Amino acid sequence: MGQLWGALKAMTTTLVTAFRRPTTVEFPAVVRPRAERFRASFALPDDEHGELACIGCMACERICPSQVIAMKATGKKESPVTGKKRQYVDSFVLDLSACIGCELCVQVCNSDAIRMTREPEIPAFSREELVLDLERLRANARTKTMSWGKGSELQERQEPPKAEKKPAAAKAEAAPKAEAAAKVEAPKAEGAAKVEAPNAEGAAKAEAPKAEGTAVAAAGGAR
Repeated sequence: MGQLWGALKAMTTTLVTAFRRPTTVEFPAVVRPRAERFRASFALPDDEHGELACIGCMACERICPSQVIAMKATGKKESPVTGKKRQYVDSFVLDLSACIGCELCVQVCNSDAIRMTREPEIPAFSREELVLDLERLRANARTKTMSWGKGSELQERQEPPKAEKKPAAAKAEAAPKAEAAAKVEAPKAEGAAKVEAPNAEGAAKAEAPKAEGTAVAAAGGAR
């Protein structure tokens, strides 16, 4: 009897669920609105001169905890746009299948050369299809929406603001310093006084015979 009752409960749950409105969608045919801070893939944007912003400093490759970034720098050469010498990259590979989305590579980039995008990559059947090379990363910068975070902004947010010292706090901080300075100067003044005292006494003793002799000479002249 207990088994029959359990089967009836299971069938009831199945029937209720069968006619319930689905809560899932068929992605990528239907894309739900993403949160403001949603991040899914990567891109390598260009700088203000239209060149690749990445200078091959290796900062993102070194800081990646999953070691999914590999690049090869060319060394410095003259830019055909600005005429200044700068470094470029020959290859840039990012294995998105092993990425944990920590965004550390974006945070350490001083030239804002790597950004995360709000749109994910197209679902694939093999891991090789999720390996992003230089061409795909540059294409993402042209076709996908960038996330809000970039290296310069994130670094600025991590630096705590310097609090201004209040007058009372400044006075309280200055008082111990003045007291310590007074303690240091007191022995110096005492030592100087001790040195000056014998000198003054010796000078007085030396002047006494001279004064006595002058008085005797004056008395003799008066006679």
